[in-house]
Amino acid sequence: MNRRLLLQLGLGATVLPARLWAASPETPRLLVVFLRGAYDAANLLVPVSSSFYYEARPNIAIPKQAALPLDDSWGLAPALADSIHPLWLKGQVAFVPFAGTNDTTRSHFETQDHIELGLADDGTRDFRSGFMNRLAGVLGANAPATSRLEAMAFTDQVPLILRGNLPVANQALRDLGKPAISAGQAQTIASMYAGTRLAGTVSGGFEVRDEISREMAGEMEAASRNAIAAKGFALESRRVARLMRERVTLGFIDVGGWDTHVGEGGATGQLATKLGELGKGLALFADEMGPQWNNTVVVVVSEFGRTFRENGNRGTDHGHGSAYWVLGGGVKGGRIAGEQVAVNASTLFQNRDYPVLNEYRALFGGLLRRMYGLNDAQLATVFPGASARDLGLV
Repeated sequence: MNRRLLLQLGLGATVLPARLWAASPETPRLLVVFLRGAYDAANLLVPVSSSFYYEARPNIAIPKQAALPLDDSWGLAPALADSIHPLWLKGQVAFVPFAGTNDTTRSHFETQDHIELGLADDGTRDFRSGFMNRLAGVLGANAPATSRLEAMAFTDQVPLILRGNLPVANQALRDLGKPAISAGQAQTIASMYAGTRLAGTVSGGFEVRDEISREMAGEMEAASRNAIAAKGFALESRRVARLMRERVTLGFIDVGGWDTHVGEGGATGQLATKLGELGKGLALFADEMGPQWNNTVVVVVSEFGRTFRENGNRGTDHGHGSAYWVLGGGVKGGRIAGEQVAVNASTLFQNRDYPVLNEYRALFGGLLRRMYGLNDAQLATVFPGASARDLGLV
């Protein structure tokens, strides 16, 4: 990637991979979005047919009439009405409930590492080898030498999922949105426009910038591992899309701030606001991809779900099963995919959480087989010891 292209994309200098892998221009794009902090899947994909849901969440349940209808059993958080729901109606979004890992530690760090490594549950963990790096190696070894494939992490550092034998680029999104002027300079400029018709616009712009800076600073909490906030993702998603559209075929981004122990909210509130920003970012990403969107798959994951019952602080605690999102122009969406179970007290895992019925390595394995035509040996390199499960997502 030359410097001129980087400047056109608004990225300036970045850390580039020492090696470029071969791939055709038609190689599918894969973007993995990791929601660090464990988002509450039950207030995203709402089990509207379950009376137990409303009994278990007297303060934070999303009313059935407020949820956007998906099918007889499920509704979508209303915060996604203008972003993800239109893609659902186009058949470009599928949700996989009861998804996740068999890890039951309920530790943010343990489970995030577990998912990013993609190794067998009972095997030795090799922290030098993430599953997306292994995927890049498999794809590069079998691609024609006529064009190129690049992997990139849109993160402060190369995350565990992309560490391994192949060098991988990374670009911090915070650097992309870094203000070009200091707070003192902003105050000086605002004073220059005081009393003019532009005063409100100028000061308002600086207030938005300061608000975003404060929110990003607040995402330094441990569970988020310094991931960008949902609002930051919404602001930068078009830039990410331009890179994915032009050159990057394997991308990763993490979004933090999903650990909602207190004051989670329901149809509105803390979680709804974050989901709204995330949905906006994903919709903008889809739009910016243009025709390449038809050749792109976005998978949204989280380390685990939340407790099904609300806690005493009108929030939710660390749980187990989650819900994954699969988006793309070629996705066979408009449906709830994977194995499911009725939502009631008897089906909860350990009487508290969603169970995991759709194990993430099997889910990804089936998806990658469909996207790239990988055989059993190649899938075993990416996910050792796993059995791919084809959910017909693409």
